[in-house]
Amino acid sequence: MTHSTPRSATPLTIVANITAHADKVEKVKAELLKLIAITRNEQGCLQYDLHQDNDNPAHFTFYENWASRELLQAHMNAQHLKDYVAATEGMVKELTLTEMTLIG
Repeated sequence: MTHSTPRSATPLTIVANITAHADKVEKVKAELLKLIAITRNEQGCLQYDLHQDNDNPAHFTFYENWASRELLQAHMNAQHLKDYVAATEGMVKELTLTEMTLIG
């Protein structure tokens, strides 16, 4: 199987759902907010928007669009993401990542 170059690759949409422990919401939120500016400047980042659930403030969702899987993988291995994981260790109750492709 050959991989497309990032320029011709199909963009990927990522929906990341993060649920903080109830007593750690503000700390997790602060750490998530730190990711936005640096990630938006990464190669291949087309969109990186953080949302907070209106009914459950412990639930956050990143809606992301990336130019290619390779550039998404570079993001996943970036130091600032590793720093976030270290800073929020034990504070996140649940994390799910869903990879999607725009079809219409």
